[in-house]
Amino acid sequence: MKTFPMFLQMAGRRVVIIGGGEQAAQKTRLILKTEAQVEIWAPALDPELRDLEAAGHISHHRDAITPEAFAGTALVFIATGCPGNDMALHALAKLGGATVNVVDQPELCDAITPSIVDRDPVVVAIGTEGTAPVLARQIKTKLEETLEPRLGDLASLAGRLRTAAAARLGPRARRDLWRWVFNDTPRQLFSSGAERDAAKLIKTAIHTGEFGATKGGSVSIIGAGPGAKDLITLRGVQRLQEADVIYYDRLLDPEILELARRDAERIYVGKAPGCHSWPQGKITQTLVAAAKRGQRVVRLKCGDPGVFARSTEEMDALRACDIPFEIVPGVTAACAAAASVGMSLTERDEIDALVLTTGHRRDGYRVPDPIDNIKPGTCVALYMAVGIAGQIAKTLTARYPDVLFDVQIVAKAQRKGQVVLKCALSDLTQTLEINDVVGEAMLFVRWPYGMPSHQTSDIRSFVKV
Repeated sequence: MKTFPMFLQMAGRRVVIIGGGEQAAQKTRLILKTEAQVEIWAPALDPELRDLEAAGHISHHRDAITPEAFAGTALVFIATGCPGNDMALHALAKLGGATVNVVDQPELCDAITPSIVDRDPVVVAIGTEGTAPVLARQIKTKLEETLEPRLGDLASLAGRLRTAAAARLGPRARRDLWRWVFNDTPRQLFSSGAERDAAKLIKTAIHTGEFGATKGGSVSIIGAGPGAKDLITLRGVQRLQEADVIYYDRLLDPEILELARRDAERIYVGKAPGCHSWPQGKITQTLVAAAKRGQRVVRLKCGDPGVFARSTEEMDALRACDIPFEIVPGVTAACAAAASVGMSLTERDEIDALVLTTGHRRDGYRVPDPIDNIKPGTCVALYMAVGIAGQIAKTLTARYPDVLFDVQIVAKAQRKGQVVLKCALSDLTQTLEINDVVGEAMLFVRWPYGMPSHQTSDIRSFVKV
């Protein structure tokens, strides 16, 4: 970011606006939404600003402008409508130590006015660092449609009740309370106009501690997808924002954790192939123990929890202890890798069977049975199979010497440094070595219907993304 978003305390602070025309009026309307003291410096005011002066909402200064006029200001807006005047006034304001916004001259701005969605005290500011104001307004329009008009009033009510909630409820119960308020019945009642009913319901919940929240601990086993921050599901993001503690694998995009609640505890549990920081048994025991303490637990896994992720062991342990859990699916590596190269895993009249398998078993690496028994019309997607690639090539060549298999490799799919390779089966091992593919890769072996037999060439094409 070139600019840092921040909300400034404005109550009782001076805001100086230079100019008396429409541009100055626009900034005045904006700042009058706050509790700042607004001063307009200009030889004359347009009718709108004169009315505001007459009503006592602003003060008007006709004096000569010097650097001293800007001392002690929270913000200064320069909006005379003349670029030359604005530039000269900007120099004076900077001599006075002010933070300045010059209308329509972003290169002279210390602060850039965002597009604002106002549900006071809920305020959403949208900025594009001055590059695309039209886009900012489009986003504002979408948010205006999404956030109900009375949402700010509900937030104000919650603010007035925070002290009472803190006096009667513990930290976990308070989080559950406000989650219920803003996600469930109270918000629905408030948005439908039943403010009194909503307020009564919230006050009763604070007094009794009963509001439909889960009192004990729970576990969400979440698939983070192939690693890119924007490929986790919305439900996964929601659970991260509700979590008390997060146990995460070797995440491929650390920014995923930025989606979590700021004060959630985050514990790295390794799970890199062949060098696990934590053994699976310890991970499982820790999930159970955290849930028994009443915590809301997230187990964050790469890909999809149901595909080569050892989730069954964790689920069995949670069931045995009667701990509620849910599975939040994610984008598995095969789908992510295929999508990244524009390949369909199935294809009408060509591929009608898809097999997901792995080259790494409990007893080590070995060629999986689907490779031994591959048939026309099949795509075999191989997880964790780089270490066995040479044996896979030898097996297929020996069993099907006349078949020209379609072989593709996608390493670090959907992430920075993604590598896409295509090669002949006979060149598989060499292709991996030349391109330094050693671990995080999907191998695809396809035998479409109508595949030509008798390999006529060993043409390789390497494509790096």
